[in-house]
Amino acid sequence: MADLFAPLSMAHGPALKNRFMLAPLTNLQSHPDGTLSDDEFTWLTKRAQGGFGLTMTCAAHVQAVGQGFPGQLGVFGDQHLEGLSRLAAAIKAAGSVSALQMHHAGNRSPKDLVGQPVCPSDDPETGARGLSLGEVEQLVEDFVAAAVRSEKAGFDGVEIHGAHGYILAQFLSPEINKREDRYGGSLENRARIIFEIIDGVRARTGKDFQLGLRLSPERFGLKLAEIVEVAQSVLTDGRIDYLDMSLWDVFKEPVEEAFQGRSLMSYFTELKRGNVRLGVAGKVTTPAIAAKMLDDGADYVLIGRAAILHHDFPERARDAAFTPIALPVTAEYLANEGLGPAFVKYMSTWPGFVQAA
Repeated sequence: MADLFAPLSMAHGPALKNRFMLAPLTNLQSHPDGTLSDDEFTWLTKRAQGGFGLTMTCAAHVQAVGQGFPGQLGVFGDQHLEGLSRLAAAIKAAGSVSALQMHHAGNRSPKDLVGQPVCPSDDPETGARGLSLGEVEQLVEDFVAAAVRSEKAGFDGVEIHGAHGYILAQFLSPEINKREDRYGGSLENRARIIFEIIDGVRARTGKDFQLGLRLSPERFGLKLAEIVEVAQSVLTDGRIDYLDMSLWDVFKEPVEEAFQGRSLMSYFTELKRGNVRLGVAGKVTTPAIAAKMLDDGADYVLIGRAAILHHDFPERARDAAFTPIALPVTAEYLANEGLGPAFVKYMSTWPGFVQAA
């Protein structure tokens, strides 16, 4: 199990003290204007105190129209700086590396929160409006500005959310992205927005500022071969510090028949990665699974569900035989683990997670 507790250096900024990263988890706890609430502060700082090498915020939206869920943390305006500064300082004081995840929901933004959502192209299914060329350029600028704001707030770095069918994944999808300008058509064009954001963040933040990217390789109109190609490009390019592959289940095989017969994860661990670190997320619930992921080629693991159940999962993982508490758990148990009422209510919508009152 020793590997899980080996420090992990990054090309920029501080090393992680271990191989555990808190997954960026939706928790619905911030104020309606995107400013940080005490409940969200408590949830995140408790994980930093619990031993995570890197503590990442939930997805924080970079434009008001990019909000993806109620109670979402915002990073689109200077009104968010005070709360973000308080959060970054507390995470770092607990000995954890601090990261903010930058997000825009695109056509997945609920109409009741944003009015008309936006998308790379007109999307009749969701009623989202296609962005003009100028608006795409503004979107790049707003991602970069969010990174600059995060650095100003004291975060060690940011992660670009390019996964789960949100706006950057919508650009990557040949099914959703029907643009005919430089952001549509070929894979190079569809991925262009991600590389422009990476370049912008690198150009306008300090030399020690960390930059990660989250990708998912399936669903939402994505093609595995294309995501492998994008992943290889960002790894070879070396401008990011870590790539975070969200796989839903680290043991699963690809859904595309042509790629079955081996794990989805193996398509990414086999890539040449230079100085970029590769992590995986998806049902990493025990120290034994985490250690196996490292044996199978990952540099670090992202912990989601198990981190909700145990704020100190990394410390408990020192016991190789540790398994999380059995589900369902009580609302009181989750409150004691640092979840506020809105987060507990949200977890109640997950089948079998919270015991009925």
